[in-house]
Amino acid sequence: MASGKFYVTTPIYYVNDVPHLGHAYTTVAADVLARYHRANGDEVFFLTGTDEHGQKAEQAAKKAGREIQPYVDEKAEVFRALWKTLNISNDDFIRTTEPRHKAVVQEIMQALKEKGEIYEGSYEGWYCVPDERFWTEKDLKDGNCPECGRKVEQIKEKNFFFKMSKYREQLAEKIKSAVLEILPTSRKNEVLGFLAKDLGDLCISRPKSRLSWGIELPFDKEYVTYVWFDALANYISALGYPDGEKYKKFWPADLHLIGKDILTTHSVYWTTMLMALEIPLPKQIFAHGWWTVEGQKMSKSLGNSVSPEVAADAVGVDQFRYFLMREVPFGLDGDFSATALINRINVDLANNLGNLVSRVLTMVEKYRESKVPQLHIGKPMFLYHEPSFASYYAHMERREFSRALEEVIKLCDELNRYIVESEPWTLAKDPSKFQELDNVLYGAALGITLIGKMIHPFMPDSSEKLRIWLGLENWGFSHVGVLKPGTVVKAGKALFPRIDEKKAEEIKVLLAPQKPQSAPSEEMPQITFEDFMKVDLRTGVVVSAEAVPKSKKLVKVQVDLGTETRQIVAGIAEHYKPEVLVGKQVVVVANLKPAKLMGVDSFGMLLAANDGGKLVLAGTWEPVKGGLKVK
Repeated sequence: MASGKFYVTTPIYYVNDVPHLGHAYTTVAADVLARYHRANGDEVFFLTGTDEHGQKAEQAAKKAGREIQPYVDEKAEVFRALWKTLNISNDDFIRTTEPRHKAVVQEIMQALKEKGEIYEGSYEGWYCVPDERFWTEKDLKDGNCPECGRKVEQIKEKNFFFKMSKYREQLAEKIKSAVLEILPTSRKNEVLGFLAKDLGDLCISRPKSRLSWGIELPFDKEYVTYVWFDALANYISALGYPDGEKYKKFWPADLHLIGKDILTTHSVYWTTMLMALEIPLPKQIFAHGWWTVEGQKMSKSLGNSVSPEVAADAVGVDQFRYFLMREVPFGLDGDFSATALINRINVDLANNLGNLVSRVLTMVEKYRESKVPQLHIGKPMFLYHEPSFASYYAHMERREFSRALEEVIKLCDELNRYIVESEPWTLAKDPSKFQELDNVLYGAALGITLIGKMIHPFMPDSSEKLRIWLGLENWGFSHVGVLKPGTVVKAGKALFPRIDEKKAEEIKVLLAPQKPQSAPSEEMPQITFEDFMKVDLRTGVVVSAEAVPKSKKLVKVQVDLGTETRQIVAGIAEHYKPEVLVGKQVVVVANLKPAKLMGVDSFGMLLAANDGGKLVLAGTWEPVKGGLKVK
C-alpha cells in the first residue's frame, strides 16, 4: 500500500470525569487505527487530550477547596497516566488551558465576528449546569434536562450567538453526498433527521459574572467562550492552525472517533463552525456505542463504573485491549462483565492463539534445532494466510475491529486443523518424510508470523514478544509472508497465561461494581447505636508496607494493633507509596471477615475518606499506641 497521511482524534475528555470504560474504549480504538496505519507506512498523527474549562470544573475545584489551575493540572495527569498504562501511542496530548489552544480559540472567534457570523442577543432558557447547555421548554423531560435528567434553572442574559442555522441545508447536502461521512449509517440518519428540523443559532458565550473559568472573548472581555466552542477547536489548535506545518500536512482529519452521546456537537456544531471559517471538513466522524456493566448503564449514582486501570492490571493490558475490540461490533452498544472478560481471554487467547504459538515454536525447536526449515517447491504447504489477511485488511479499513480479530481466530483454528491433519510428529519419525515435515513446519511458522502482524495494532506488547521469538527484525504489512529459512526461533513462556478458577474469582472481586462513598441520604438507612458497636474499630500503626505483585492498586501492610501485628491488603497504591505508609497512624476495622485479594490474605480494613476519587487515610489527631478502641 502506498504511504499517505492519517490523522485520527479522540474527544478531549472532561477533567471532572474519572476515567472509565468508555474513555478507554474510544482511546484504544484510536490507538489500534494509529498503529495499523503506521504499519501500513502512513505518516500518522494521533491526538487526544483534556477539556478543562467550564462550570463543572470550576465548581468541582471550589468544592474541593482548590485553586482551579492546579486542580485541572492534577486531573489531566490522571488521563495521561492511564493512556501510558494502556500503551496508547498518541502523538500529542492537547489541553484546553494551554496557551497554544487559547490563542487559536481567540483567533477563530475574532475571525467569525469580523465575518459577521457572530452577533449579540439576549437568551432566556433552561440551563443545565452538568451539561453546560441551554434547553427550551419543549426540550425538557418532566421538567428536567433531557440529556442527564438533572434539574435545570431558568436564566435570562445577554450573550453572543453563532449563525449556525444558515448552514443547515449546506451541511445536510455534504453529509448526503459523503463529503462528510458519518458512521455507522444509523448515526448519519440521526444527524440528517436533526437537520431536517428547524436549527437555531448557537449561544457561544457565557458572562463572567456567572462563569469566569474559560477563554475570554477577544471582542468582549466581560464574556468567556462556551465550553463546546472552545473544546472542539482542539482538533486544529494542536496542529498549529492556521500556519503550522502539522496543520498543512494533516488537516482535514481523516477520522474523529467519538461516543454517540456527543454526535450532535461534532457533526453539527463543529462542522458549521468550520464551514463559516471556510476550513475543510473532517473526512469521517465515527460515533460508537455505549458500554453497560452487567446490563446497567454506567453512572456515578449506581457506582458501577469500571476502572480501566484496575481491569488492565487484573488481566493484563493486551488482554484488556483485546476484549474491548473483540467483544462488541464497533459502533454498537456492549455489556461488560468480569465473566465475559475472563472467558474471552481463556477461550480466544490462552486456549487458542497462545497454545498455537507455543505448539508451533516447540515443534520447530524439537524437530529442526530451533531453525525455520527450507520450503521445498512443489510440496504441499499452508496457504490459507493470503485470503485471511485480505479479509482482515478489509475489516480494518471499515473500522470492523471485532471482525478483523475474528479473522485472526479463524486463522488460528485453520492452522490448528492443518497441524492435526499433517501430523508432524508422525512425519518426524520417517526420514523419507523430512521434506514434507519441513513444509508443514514452515507453513505453520509462516502462519503465526502473519498472526503476529495482525495482532500488532491490538496487542502491541504480545506482538513484540512473538516478533522476538520468531527472530524477525520488525513488523510491517508491506512484507507479509516473508519468513527466511534458517531463522532461529525460540519458544518463550506462555504468550497468554490461562486464568484459573482461583484467579478468576479474585478478578471478579476486584471488578465488582462498588457503590461510591457519599454523605448520608434518604437511601442510606439509619443504624442504631448497637449496630455501630458491632464494628470493632481500632487504632493502628503501620510497621511495614509493600506493593502486591502484579497489582497497581493494592498494598500489603503490617499494622501494629497493640496485642498483635495484623496483615491487611488495602487498595491505596495509587494514593500512597509503600515507604510513605510506614509509621502512619491508621484506623482499622479489626473484626472484618478475612478475605484474599490477588492471592494475599487480608485480615481487616483501613479506613479512608474518598475526596473526589483521591483516598485519604483516616487517623488520629495525636499519636497514640496501636490497639485502642475507636468509639
